[in-house]
Amino acid sequence: MSLNGRVALVTGAGRGIGRAIAAALAKDGADIAVNYRRDDDAAAEAVAEIQAAGGKAKAYCASVDNLDEVTAMVADIGREMGPIGILINNAGIASRGQSVADTEPTEMERVMRVHAFGPFYLSKLVIPMMRDLGRGDIIMISSVATDSYGAFGNPYNMGKAAMEALAFTMAKEEHRHNIRTNIVAPPLVETDMGRRLVKARSGIEDLRELDAGMPFGHVCQPDDIANTVHYLVSDMNSYVNGQRIAVDGGGSASAPKFDK
Repeated sequence: MSLNGRVALVTGAGRGIGRAIAAALAKDGADIAVNYRRDDDAAAEAVAEIQAAGGKAKAYCASVDNLDEVTAMVADIGREMGPIGILINNAGIASRGQSVADTEPTEMERVMRVHAFGPFYLSKLVIPMMRDLGRGDIIMISSVATDSYGAFGNPYNMGKAAMEALAFTMAKEEHRHNIRTNIVAPPLVETDMGRRLVKARSGIEDLRELDAGMPFGHVCQPDDIANTVHYLVSDMNSYVNGQRIAVDGGGSASAPKFDK
């Protein structure tokens, strides 16, 4: 499953799922562009962790919903690390849990731009270089929220649905260029975002309190998502394209219904 010689751009890679994905791909030989928006320290720690393990990584600050910033970032990565052959669209933000009637249009636009416009911008920028590489992989980190479209999550639901629509479309357009596009949909994951979500909805601060009701006796971990992504972008995956994989342990009737 060697990724030697391939450059991977992982958005939102300073922490959580993105950081776990970046570490997993680096461990297998990929050079990692660690994208982040504002937490310099977290991005530096992610880079240092990869380098300490013998990998190559560099941090790039850019808001994925800003076309000028991501255009400059992709150009910088190409010049400094080489053409991007793996794109992980992971960066995401939560919505505020309001009903449609109470959701501010500015919130809707902000969440949609991060989850839908950002992956579109980046995919559009990297696809031409992927076509010349012999292989390309684009992964969308979505959410099991698009299984149920629960109440009080309209901006997030719409953003992830649009992201998935983009992935399914590109899978049909780009397979002829040996580019595989797939979706990984996490449930509640033990990340900073997941902890904040659970605390806001239930008052629970320690996610270990939820383990007993979860599949396989534990809340989903970032490495559970990273391992799936690792397979999809590796040579082990020769024929999986245009698929949405829910990494939710099969679900559980007793598990609380939280998204990423």
